[in-house]
Amino acid sequence: MAGTDGPFDSERGPEPVGAYPHARRVGNLLFVSGMGPRKRGSTDIPGVHLTREGLVAGYDIVEQARSVFENLRVILEDAGSSFERIVDVSVFLTDIREDFDRFNAVYKEYFDDIRPTRTTVEVRRLPTPIHVELKVVATID
Repeated sequence: MAGTDGPFDSERGPEPVGAYPHARRVGNLLFVSGMGPRKRGSTDIPGVHLTREGLVAGYDIVEQARSVFENLRVILEDAGSSFERIVDVSVFLTDIREDFDRFNAVYKEYFDDIRPTRTTVEVRRLPTPIHVELKVVATID
């Protein structure tokens, strides 16, 4: 992707659930689409426990957060950027009251030295049965 503006898809990132790329480069900025915990090639969602009927029986926000951060890492690396070059993070949680503190503890492990700007909002639902999604902006050469 070096030096070219436009959309980018990673061969290691999870398949998008809609008609959008993993990221888009504009100048020296890389805008990464909202990223959840799913893994490429799997219908299982890390940290989500479903009933036989496909309803959420429970979830682990810590496991989901770690999976999201690793998904972001591979997409950034494949695009020619890095986790350390993230400048802005938007966090979407489905239950901010229950999950904020645990999510924030994991977030701190990954971002404490980087310290990008951040916005965290609660949303009623996300497109798949996940409970956290991140959207980031990073710099790229």
